[in-house]
Amino acid sequence: MSNNNEIRAMVMNKKITIDSKIENISIIEKLIDDISADYSLSSEVYGNVLVSVIEVVSNAILHGNKLDAKKKVNIDISIESRVLEFTVQDEGPGFDFTNVPDPTLPENIEKPHGRGIFLMNNLADEVSFKNNGSTTILKFNLK
Repeated sequence: MSNNNEIRAMVMNKKITIDSKIENISIIEKLIDDISADYSLSSEVYGNVLVSVIEVVSNAILHGNKLDAKKKVNIDISIESRVLEFTVQDEGPGFDFTNVPDPTLPENIEKPHGRGIFLMNNLADEVSFKNNGSTTILKFNLK
């Protein structure tokens, strides 16, 4: 019986839209804190989610929407089958996600680009891009 209750308790769908202002990152931090508390995320999963999602939302605000407060960032959050998924979409033109420099290579160490995607790829269980890169999907397996 407890398995059915646990599975039922591990289902969630939530949508949030924020203006492209860097201070709105605090809204996302609070959201992740609430999810962590509500679903008893391990400290490892919490840390991975926090860093990855903050990075993708920051990228959406800064690079996708170019800090244009009239443009929105849409975040869809779901939990199903013990997978926590964040879909983050900005209103920008996207980017070439197939050609991001590796920030660990010596020639790129000093360059600011590519670190966020590197972090996401190393912290999330799955990362994918849609809409020419204006939509990022992060998936985390809940242990």
